[in-house]
Amino acid sequence: MTNRQRLLALTRRQQEIVDSARNAGRSLADTEQAEFDSLQREIDSLKQEIESEERQASSGSAATDGEATAAGELTAEQRRAIIEEERSRISEIETMCRDFDIDPQSYVSTGATLEDVRAAIIEQLRNDRSPIPSRVQVTGSGEDEFRRDAADALILRGGNVRMDNPSSGARQLQGMSLRDLAIECLSREGRSTGELIRMSADEIYSEMCRQFYNPTAAFPAILDQTIRKSIVELYNHVPTTFQAFTTKGSLKDFKTTADHEYVIGGVGDFLMVPENGEIKADMPRTELLPTRKIDTYGKQFSMTRQAFINDDIGFLTEVPGLYATAAKKTIDKQVYKILFSNGKIFDNKALFHNDHKNLIATGTKPTQASIQAMILKMQQQTDQFGEPIYITPRTIVVPVGYEFDLAVILRSTQITGSANNDINPLYNYPLQIVQSPVLNALAGSNACPWFMFADHASVRGIQVDYLNGQETPTVRRMETPGQLGFIWDIYLDWGISVRDFRGIIKNPGVTMETV
Repeated sequence: MTNRQRLLALTRRQQEIVDSARNAGRSLADTEQAEFDSLQREIDSLKQEIESEERQASSGSAATDGEATAAGELTAEQRRAIIEEERSRISEIETMCRDFDIDPQSYVSTGATLEDVRAAIIEQLRNDRSPIPSRVQVTGSGEDEFRRDAADALILRGGNVRMDNPSSGARQLQGMSLRDLAIECLSREGRSTGELIRMSADEIYSEMCRQFYNPTAAFPAILDQTIRKSIVELYNHVPTTFQAFTTKGSLKDFKTTADHEYVIGGVGDFLMVPENGEIKADMPRTELLPTRKIDTYGKQFSMTRQAFINDDIGFLTEVPGLYATAAKKTIDKQVYKILFSNGKIFDNKALFHNDHKNLIATGTKPTQASIQAMILKMQQQTDQFGEPIYITPRTIVVPVGYEFDLAVILRSTQITGSANNDINPLYNYPLQIVQSPVLNALAGSNACPWFMFADHASVRGIQVDYLNGQETPTVRRMETPGQLGFIWDIYLDWGISVRDFRGIIKNPGVTMETV
């Protein structure tokens, strides 16, 4: 091992001692300080030997150098070497000072060597005997706060997602481009700021690609947080309507699951127990009832190399939200398709069937008479064993075009057009109006049905299940060999099942008038 190699090894060991204390948020221990001082003595001794060797080598080549220079003038190669050495000195001093929250300018301008700077920092730490501040290898809440601030800053800058309460530091980072943010992340991880600033956006992109699959790297983690926040915010504000009349459930896996929550049927009436009498044993009655199952739905999207270089922030704040919106709209369409298509359910009969007593024979538009007929028909339903059930009509689901008619029917104190000023029995009847353009699209030029649903507490009709109750899409970083860009998978697990035909009633409707 040469003297220079030994010097490098000793310097690295010194840096390891300092880094260990800094990462632990403490000052150097006595044993660490003693080892550091011992290493410094060896370093000083080696430097003297190296300088002596260099003087001997330079004296042997003086004649050759003299031929290449005139009147003390340096060659182009020597000038480049000096400039590069100075750049390296400044870069290393900036990195070292940044680690300890020290202004590097005084050391840079006075021509201090790295050893001088290192010695000054150690002397300051020895005098202070206080925990070492750190801005680079931030751990715990400090790094978490920076990542949260950066993610909120990207969302604010994108402007497509509403943020009522951004983090406290988000405004300070809002003006940073993707390249600036990448440089900040790399510098916090120990890279020279001067070196990073001189790199092009394409070179920074290449650095980020190498970090993209590192689970602890800051920049990809910030992108992940930005995407997740965008998805949650936009997903929650999608104006779908299926939530108004369906129930929500949770399944723990993808297996077909028997609906045990609903398999227990009637248990018979309570029997009187005479004095000193015996309570009779009873067995709950069951029958074949629905099953539930969930599946996975997803897409893959990417932020391309061009998007990074062009600083296209929309790939982080807008595109993922569009996919999240599509996921929720897909659920909405599937629910309405079940209602519209009227397929067979668990008892091998159509959802709306005469045997189910939930189908109006002749289609009409919503009127006082048709709504009252649906309410009465629903309230006369019985359970699977012929026992009466208690149903409260709660929601009326119609295509777009009936909202104003329903407002008149349900909010007028008197029957419209009545010569005797008859009282309107539906006045303020507690029916929630839900209208959906999905029904219009499914019907096209054909008759468009409309529906009435009971309160969820009365009977469960259609249910949307999610895997472990996770309602919002999941985002996962994905490595795709040969594809140029940052790749993410977005997916959501759900299933829709008809749990009971009771508590839902259908009016076949009429052809909608087009505006």
